Amino acid sequence: MTQAQNDSGAAPSREQLDAWVQGCARADRECFKALFTYYAPRVKGYLKRLATDDAAAEELAQEVLLTVWRKAGQFDPRQASASTWIFRIARNRRIDMARRANKPDLDADEPMLQPVETEAPDSAAHARDREARVHEALKLLPDDQVRLLRLAFFDGLSHSEIAEQEGVALGTVKSRIRLAFGKLRGQFDPGDI
Repeated sequence: MTQAQNDSGAAPSREQLDAWVQGCARADRECFKALFTYYAPRVKGYLKRLATDDAAAEELAQEVLLTVWRKAGQFDPRQASASTWIFRIARNRRIDMARRANKPDLDADEPMLQPVETEAPDSAAHARDREARVHEALKLLPDDQVRLLRLAFFDGLSHSEIAEQEGVALGTVKSRIRLAFGKLRGQFDPGDI
């Protein structure tokens, strides 16, 4: 009588189930057949109890048992029984399936996925010129005003975050930024910025 056979027709013992998995590690097809016959309906039922529809449960059960066949060499009966090991694989496959289902499909029309439009040469030249003029104008401001402008517009901090970081009153931050804008406006024509 082979390891894959159960002489009494009763439910296999833990030792028998463990032996079937170990037989799979040796590529014993009879052990896999016995293991599949015993576990496929149980794994499918378990997956259905986890709110998996019938077709998906059937597919996952087959996938789980195929994984058992492929990874049977990793099974260690000292760490867990065959049942525990197999149902853990089933649970993990079910979690993977749920995660895949929750990922939205990418929308080809999503603006963030579109290539960046190239800037017209005259617009690019104008932008570089404006940037150079802004940098020159910033040199005319006191350091404390430049620092606040950088925190607000380059680092993206709110006025209250700047006040906290700089250790000054919120009103001081607002007035210094307002003064800096006033000085910068005087350096540019209205249509420049």
